[in-house]
Amino acid sequence: MEVTTEISASLLAQQLKILDKISLILGLDSSVREALATPERVIQVKIQVRDKSGKQRVYTGFRSQHNSALGPYKGGVRYSPKVNLEEVMALSMIMTWKNSLLKLPYGGGKGGINLDPRELDATELEKASRVFVREIYEYIGDELDIMAPDINTDSQTITWFMDEYERISRRRDRASFTGKPVELGGIATRVYSTGLGVANIAKLSAEKFIGGIEGKNVIIQGFGNVGSWTAKFLHEMGARIIGISDIYGGVINEKGINPNEALEYLSKTGTVANYPGRKVTNEELLLQQCDILIPAAVENVINKASAPLIKAKLVVEAANGPVTANADEILFSKGIPVIPDILTNSGGVVGSFVEWSNNRSGEIIDEDEAKRLILNRMKESFNSIYSRYEKQGEHNFRTIAMVEAVDRVVNAMRTRGQL
Repeated sequence: MEVTTEISASLLAQQLKILDKISLILGLDSSVREALATPERVIQVKIQVRDKSGKQRVYTGFRSQHNSALGPYKGGVRYSPKVNLEEVMALSMIMTWKNSLLKLPYGGGKGGINLDPRELDATELEKASRVFVREIYEYIGDELDIMAPDINTDSQTITWFMDEYERISRRRDRASFTGKPVELGGIATRVYSTGLGVANIAKLSAEKFIGGIEGKNVIIQGFGNVGSWTAKFLHEMGARIIGISDIYGGVINEKGINPNEALEYLSKTGTVANYPGRKVTNEELLLQQCDILIPAAVENVINKASAPLIKAKLVVEAANGPVTANADEILFSKGIPVIPDILTNSGGVVGSFVEWSNNRSGEIIDEDEAKRLILNRMKESFNSIYSRYEKQGEHNFRTIAMVEAVDRVVNAMRTRGQL
């Protein structure tokens, strides 16, 4: 019964459990913990869109603004029928810790609309996107809340957001949104920056824990934007991708999977599971023998039930919250390092910071320089955490990262007189 409860527990419940642990380590009293657990503002709006048949579709849009002690809220907007209030609250909290850990001048925010983009055409998606911005307009902006793409949203979505925002405000304000097309002030790295960051953190971790990345066997659960780019970069680094999956299932090929060929199978057949090899479910994929396991799909996939069965030597979180709090402790006891999401998948928000900074200054940055800035910032954070990890053996990698991130936010709140 305990296992079932943990597996079905919401991402928010898992994040609050982690926060409880960090609060104890930092010696924070209950009022401070409550202040950290509670978003500063949560917005819920109605999104009405009339389709071509004349039928009125009604959706709900959300924006959670968790904490602004370090700067304006920053985080993506996702479109999915699974989007709900608890999810965006949890994700906005994760963004606060992520931005703090990377020493970015941001707080945490996250939003979404509970629609399935596959059920709407481009015109309907544009209408929904513009309505969303109109409804939350007064709460966003380059010094208040900067939105970006997330699951099922992209540079086109952000262009609709920005155009509607500028139409209402009657001023050009490219820094209010990141993830824009290059022609409108975006940076070329944005489409692959998260995958680039995951791959490079995996490389740095492999060098510290398992003797390097070259020739190491890697399994990636989830072959969307993040997972596919991670696979490409790791393949280029000399790693061997032996397992991949998407929502339809997965495949194991111990001779190695070429990421570009896998994308061709995805395009032609609708799933990477048709790549040559041994077919497995997503659950089975996680339990295969490998050097590096990268969960890049959804939350809670490695839990109290599955953690004892994990055979990887290193787990690198590309998704948000793929390893539950209980599973984290089990893996630590087994000697399997888990590199946490707030570091591993931060390439996207670091890239957003580069874009935002350039928009505000009016400068133009080339792709190579943007990549250098992203990778350097992430490497600095990794080295800082690893240095603390190496000096003590009491806490796992996530705990050390979270202590650093939460402590920075608490200090900012105290300095401001909020605590």
